[in-house]
Amino acid sequence: MISYESVTYSQPSSTLDTTCRLIQHHTINEEMIIEDEIYKDIDFTQERLQAGEYENCKFINCDFSNSDISGIKFIECEFQGCNLSMVSMNQTVFNNVKFIDTKMLGLHFENCNNLMLSVGFYECTLNHSSFYRVDLRNTVFDKTKLVDADFTESDLSKSVLKDCDFSNATFAHTNLEKTNFTSSYNYIIDPEHNRVRKAKFDYPGVLGLLAQYDIEVI
Repeated sequence: MISYESVTYSQPSSTLDTTCRLIQHHTINEEMIIEDEIYKDIDFTQERLQAGEYENCKFINCDFSNSDISGIKFIECEFQGCNLSMVSMNQTVFNNVKFIDTKMLGLHFENCNNLMLSVGFYECTLNHSSFYRVDLRNTVFDKTKLVDADFTESDLSKSVLKDCDFSNATFAHTNLEKTNFTSSYNYIIDPEHNRVRKAKFDYPGVLGLLAQYDIEVI
């Protein structure tokens, strides 16, 4: 069944204007499916994003910080210039989702629906975020800050980690086989407690594999 619903969102402007838009959606088993919509400059900290499944939607310069997006499904979506810091995302689905220039502090990706998790991060800030035991195979992290991020027991095999800052990031029993760390920096990885077979490193970043040996490289 296809139906139409008028939805009002408060816009973050000085005049507090509101914009009404007509959104096409399907209802399947009482779950709303919203397709091909663009959400721009919306403050979702004031009004929670409606539960449902969002397919091929774009969120541009939206603020989700400290909000709750638990149980919402994002399929083939894109977040650009958004703030998702400290959001709750229990069983949230991110399937083939791109995050671009987005602030994502203190997130717990282990709480997401990991069976469908497929993401890419481009020029994002993921400081203090946790990927504990998360399957991140073939994931792209490009020019992204991952300071104090936790990758304990996660699977990053065959991922591309390009120009990323891993200062104080934790790698413990992490699968890094065939992972490309080229041009990334500030990582410390113990090869004795992580799987690094056929991973790619360049100089001087590769020195992070020797840190635990307390040796001097001349």
